[in-house]
This record gives sequence, structure tokens and C-alpha cells, in this order.
Amino acid sequence: MSHSPAQGPADLVLTGGPVHTVDPARSRATSVAVRGGRILAVGHDEVRELTGPRTEVVDLAGKLLLPGFQDAHVHPMGAGLELGQCHLGDTVDAGEYLRRIGAYAKEHPDVEWITGGGWSLEAFPGGSPTAAALDAIVPDRPVFLPNRDHHGAWVNSRALERAGIDARTPDPVDGRIERDAAGNPTGTLQEGAVHLVGKLVPHPTPEEQLAGLLRAQAVLHSHGVTAWQDAIVGTYANLTDPAPSYLTALDRGLLTARVVGALWWDRERGAEQIAELVARREELSRDRFRAGTVKIMQDGIAENHTAAMLSPYLTGCGCTSDNSGISFVEPGELRKYVTELDAHGFQVHFHALGDRAVREALDAVESARAAGGRRDTRHHLAHLQVVHPDDLSRFRALGASANLQMLWAAHEPQMDELTLPFLGAQRGAWQYPFGDLLRAGATLAAGSDWPVSSPDPLQAIHVAVNRLSPEAPEGTPAFFPEQRIDLGTAIAAYTAGSAYVNHLDATTGSITVGKAADLVVLDRDPFAGPPEEIAATRVLETFVDGRRVHTGT
Repeated sequence: MSHSPAQGPADLVLTGGPVHTVDPARSRATSVAVRGGRILAVGHDEVRELTGPRTEVVDLAGKLLLPGFQDAHVHPMGAGLELGQCHLGDTVDAGEYLRRIGAYAKEHPDVEWITGGGWSLEAFPGGSPTAAALDAIVPDRPVFLPNRDHHGAWVNSRALERAGIDARTPDPVDGRIERDAAGNPTGTLQEGAVHLVGKLVPHPTPEEQLAGLLRAQAVLHSHGVTAWQDAIVGTYANLTDPAPSYLTALDRGLLTARVVGALWWDRERGAEQIAELVARREELSRDRFRAGTVKIMQDGIAENHTAAMLSPYLTGCGCTSDNSGISFVEPGELRKYVTELDAHGFQVHFHALGDRAVREALDAVESARAAGGRRDTRHHLAHLQVVHPDDLSRFRALGASANLQMLWAAHEPQMDELTLPFLGAQRGAWQYPFGDLLRAGATLAAGSDWPVSSPDPLQAIHVAVNRLSPEAPEGTPAFFPEQRIDLGTAIAAYTAGSAYVNHLDATTGSITVGKAADLVVLDRDPFAGPPEEIAATRVLETFVDGRRVHTGT
């Protein structure tokens, strides 16, 4: 039996395994004992010797016990707020969107702005819904609905009027107003153009923000998530800064997760903001919340052709266009900023989706390493939709972690209709190279990007192993199956890998004696079943510090 030297009975014993520890020294066990929020022992029947008269005993009855999942890229408060507003995130039907928007407007006659969001680009031709469709159901009030990835928004004519947007309004340098042949705005705003309207939307009250955060925390715990990295802490576009809500939750004893906050890098400013970020790190870091990361969004997304590519996108006819996407931070400046942030001990969390953005981010990490050596800053690149093969080995060489959004690596309409035709065959095959990154020795972490996509790690893990969506119709081909990774690797990315990125690996991420008892009980052992059934797995119970924070029905 592996155990700590402390004597006395355990507070909690989980037994009847299997236990998948994510500990390379001992990968499997059948019993775990917990005392004082820490793992006291890991082993087999002998662990039951630590059971006393007041010990709670959980019979796993063949169900799998895992370390708590950790989401390395998520937006909880925004997700929680959307769930309480006009929520569109669980369907891809344009008619259903309009029905819900109309119903919400009718049920909330006193709301000045209709907002919420979560619609999918694939539901509309070219990924661009129209103001006219909204005007037909909500003509009297402004409507502002970000899409599920928050890189675009659907607005009605009243919202465009409020913002003063018409045919004469120029596109912002970091965005685009979709227009008809005469130059008139059609109702979809991309990237930086979203803010032209979003800045006018009233902010939720502090209590509404706290309610959104706690709603999201409950959802994440229900999926076995015990820690996360909030990928935007600060004010960006229409997103409200979640920092005050985290502090309020801490003060009221309501924050049960462990959270790393990624402070937002304002791309309209320069190095002068670093001193402010240093001060904010000190102000915000306490107890279960730390703010030692800076988030830099280097590009957009492939579906609206704002992801930064090394070569131009193709047009609808397969010809080369004149658009290679947007690098939001000039690459030379990015190298300087990251070098200085690294010198101040910040981790940098890059949004890098196109192959040019990935290279620019890696170049910036390389500059920081050259200037200051290998500090333990653990920079990581999120999304990694398109990675040039020449850059795969650089992750290991530079100590940059690959933060994977596994759920996206599958054939679905947004991929097949709005992405692959515009990337071309060669570049399309470079998408989400999980297997290649693993073989190149990269450290893999994982996150959901919720509310962009489902917060359920098991759904994402299913895709990583199968390269197929759980809802894929029979006969759907796997999405570049050579990039599959095995179940153990995918689980390790969502536990130990994300714990490493979050600087929580000394105390979490595996079921090891002395670590925090952040644990998840599944309803089955997915290792014992076929890979195509992984997504059917459900979370039954979630523990943080040995305390139950979710019980399934």
C-alpha cells in the first residue's frame, strides 16, 4: 500500500475500483483513502484498514475513479450568463434560433437589449445571418447575439442604428462588417467589428455576474471539472471582466474550483500595460484564484477567414484569394511583449489557430527563451487548428505546451462547408495534429473553450481517440485518423497535462499520496469498452479536496 506516514482513520475511502491514477509509477489501483482533503493511501484491499467508525465509504462497484479533470481554456462566467439569457448554444437550426429569440423577446418585454447568443455559423449560408431575419421578429429593440465562438455577432437593424453603422462606416482594422453588393451592413459583424455594437450593450449587474459564474461552476463540476484556466480575465469586446465575481465568490466561500485567471492583453495597447498586469496579478491572486497568466489573442478563426495563415485562403472556386487572415499583434512587437512578460514571471496563453499565428507565437516563446533562459513560465498555445509540420518539433524544444480543444477535430458542417474548401487539401490535413504533437514530444493539455463548444471532457476525449463526433452519422469518415491519440493519453492531457499548464501539478492532476483529493467517479470504465462508446460515459460524483461538489442522478 502506498500511504503517507500519518496515522489514524480516513475521512473517505473509495474502493471496489478500478482507479486510473494518471501516475506513471502506479497507473492502476482499486482503493483510495482520503483525510483532511488529501490522498492518504492508494492501493487495494489493504486500504480498507484505514476505515474507521466515521469514515465515509464509497463503493465504486466497478466504476472508474479518475483525478479531477482540468479545463485549460474556458470562459465560465460568459457561459453561465448566456445560459440565463437568450441561449442558442444547443442547436444548429436557424428556424429554432428565430423561434427562441421571438419567445425570449415576448417573455422579457422590459429588457432593453435582447442578448445571449451561441448560434453556429453552419446554420446560415456563408456563416452570415441577416438583420432582416431578426427585424421580422424583434423590430422594436436592439438585438445583439454573439456566435458560439464569440468571434462574430448577429445584430438587427435597430442595433446597427444605435451604433451608427451604415454603408459609410469603415471596417475596423481588426474586423469586418459583412455587407451586401451595395455596401450596406447585412447584420453580421466579425472580430473587432463586434465591439462597435457590443460596447453599447448594458453590462449585467454584479449579482447577475456572480450568478452566471456559479451557474457555470455547477455545470463544470457536473462534468468532473475541478480546476480550470479562465481564458479571458479582463474586459474584451462585449465580455464582462469576471475578476470581481471570482473575488466575491471567494469572499462568500462559494468558489469550490481551483482557478487560474489569464489576464487579457489589450491588443490596441503596447508594453505600457505590463506594469498594470503586474499590479493586477498581485491584487487578484489569493486562495483558490491566481492570476499569473496573460492571454494574447494572436488571430481569429478559420471559418470567417481571420485565422492567420502562412499562405492565402482559397476562394469558393478554389482559386487563391488575397486574404491570409489577421495577426492581431505585429509579430516583432509580439516577440518583445512576450520576452518582457516572461521576464516578469508571467505565463503567456496564446490564442493561435492558423499556422502563421502558431509560428508567430512559437517565435515569441523562442525570443523569450533566448533572452532569459528556461524560466518555469509554462507558456502554452491554444486551439492549434492548423500547424505547419516544420513547427511540430518546436513545442518540445521550446517547452511550449499544446493546449488542445479536442472536440473540434471531427467532420461536421462547419468544418466541411466553411473550412476545408478554403484551406485546400494539404493545409486541411495539418488540422488538429494531436498524434503528431504527441510523437514530437509536446506536452499536451486540454480545454473546452466553453461556451464555444461543450464543456464535457468525455465528449472531447471521445473525439481525440476516434476523430469522429459522438453524433456522427453512420458512415462518416474519421477526420485524419492518423492523428488519433489513445484513451490514456487523452485523459492525461485533461488531468495531469492541464494541471502542469495551470502550475497545479505539485498538488493535483493525479491520484498520488499527498495530493489534493480532487476526484471524479464515472458510471463505467471506458478502458473496458469499445472506443466508439467513450462519449456515453457520464460523471456520477465529483470531489474537490475530498468534499463532494457534484452528485449525479
